[in-house]
Amino acid sequence: MPISEFSHSYAEVLGVRVSAINMEHALDLSDRWITAGCPGYICASGVHGVMAAQSDTELMRVFNQAFLNIPDGMPMTWIGRLQGHHQMNRVFGPDFMAAMCALSVRRGYRNFLYGGKPGVTQELTVNLLQRFPGLQIVGTYTPPFGSLTLAQESELFNQIEESKPHILWVGISTPRQERFMGQYFERFKVPLAIGVGAAFDFHSGRIRDSSEWIKRAGLQWLHRLMQDPRRLWRRYFYSIPAFIWHIGWQSSGLRQYPRDLTAERKIEVRS
Repeated sequence: MPISEFSHSYAEVLGVRVSAINMEHALDLSDRWITAGCPGYICASGVHGVMAAQSDTELMRVFNQAFLNIPDGMPMTWIGRLQGHHQMNRVFGPDFMAAMCALSVRRGYRNFLYGGKPGVTQELTVNLLQRFPGLQIVGTYTPPFGSLTLAQESELFNQIEESKPHILWVGISTPRQERFMGQYFERFKVPLAIGVGAAFDFHSGRIRDSSEWIKRAGLQWLHRLMQDPRRLWRRYFYSIPAFIWHIGWQSSGLRQYPRDLTAERKIEVRS
């Protein structure tokens, strides 16, 4: 399959290439990528991740090497549209996960769940199987908070090798999940790793979803903050004002935020 089959436009957001796509396009590209069989990963790009990448060149590289950087937050969509990508629309991580699970049932794709606090993957498995009858969940793994030990790494590799998933779902929050995928995706040899952060908590029922109008207004961060203020207040207190400040400079053209050109991985797929 030629590389051009996977080409798509990007919005430039403070040096991060955010895919200028919508849900339908994201599903189509992901489906064809899995069929091609080349290991790759998808990041869900939002304000927190973009700001974390400003002081972390390795994280910036991981974002820009991703097969897709789906626009997880409404600010990504608004910026993309201002840059002329009028077809661009939000691809919210939990919604994308649900849509990919429905696709997995139709295609027979096998899914592996990596992440969450103890008990989350079990609750998530039950809920997903109830919502998507016929969905294949071939394995789960609850990682430690820090890095994997050699023994844990070996255990995870063995589980993935035995279950041979098409999709590895990674739910350990940004930026840990991006670093994890960037470090391991080629060694796992799974067609597609997808970092979806809080989607595990959404679909397991531990986080309440917001109304559609709240999402469209770009206020979902406030809805989440009200549910978990102790953990999230610092993230939003610093990242949102800083993001607005830097986007103002980028939009005015008075400051450039060039991406690391060495970060862009050449996409090679099997014919």
